[in-house]
Order: sequence, then structure tokens, then C-alpha cells
Amino acid sequence: MEPDKQGLVSTRVMEIAVGAFLFVLGLVLIFDAHRLGTGWGDDGPKSGYFPFYIGLILCFSSAVSVYQGVRAASADDAFVERGQAKLIFAVFIPTVLYVIAIDLLGIYVASAIFIGVFMVWQGKFTWWKSATISILVVGSLWMMFEIWFKVPLPKGPLEALFGY
Repeated sequence: MEPDKQGLVSTRVMEIAVGAFLFVLGLVLIFDAHRLGTGWGDDGPKSGYFPFYIGLILCFSSAVSVYQGVRAASADDAFVERGQAKLIFAVFIPTVLYVIAIDLLGIYVASAIFIGVFMVWQGKFTWWKSATISILVVGSLWMMFEIWFKVPLPKGPLEALFGY
């Protein structure tokens, strides 16, 4: 078997893991909704009424999913292959770095860098095309949000230098 075609994790394991995660998420939702109040008040349902039942539905459906995953016949079907995982992480890791950069540099500078680097690295564009496109896109977004819609987005030191 080719190394890139080798499965990293089976579909059965992922079904159980996602089901367990969603079950825990449903429990968190139930407990927090209980804190807010899940009953009826004088003016209708309390704040936690709807989230409580959503949490119950989430717990029930994820428990069924985990049960089905445990009872399923063991199969060798891969959820993701090594080659596919490389492609996923080639997008996931830069996206995580982009989110961190938003906090440090502001959304506009981080976005320009993210778009430019992705165009050069993944799209194989020349650096000058990437720089032009990323500046035009970010400039358009800045005008749309900051000037027209008056929606302030996270800014960094460069925007502070220009008085925004």
C-alpha cells in the first residue's frame, strides 16, 4: 500500500469520538441551561428552556451515534488517508496562525498576509500578483466595514499608526 493511501484513523473510531464529544457538549449545554432556568416564568419560558431541550436532543442523538459506532462491525475503511491529512493540515495550520495573527496584527494586516501567502504557496501565483490582490481585497473590506457600514473590526499597530 502506498504511504499516502494508508489510513490514519478508521471511520468507526471517528464516529465514536465525534459522538462522545457532542455528548459532552450537550451535557455542558444542559448544565448551563439549568443554571439559567429551564422552566416557565410568569412571562413565558425562562432563558435556559430552549437550550436545555437542545442539549437533551444533542445528548440523545450522540449517544445513539456512539452506540451504533461501538456495535458496528470492525471495518478497515479509513476516515482519512495520510495524503488527505496532509492537504487538510496544509490549510488548517495556516488558518490557526491567521487567527493568532488577528490578535497581534489586527484583522486587515493579518488578512493581507494570509491571502498573499496562500496565493504564493498554494496557488503558485507570483509574489506581485499576490500582493496586489491581497491589498485590493483587504482595502475593499476595510472600506466596506470601517467606512460604509461603520463596523469596527480588530485592529493592530498599523491601523493605530494611521489613526484608526
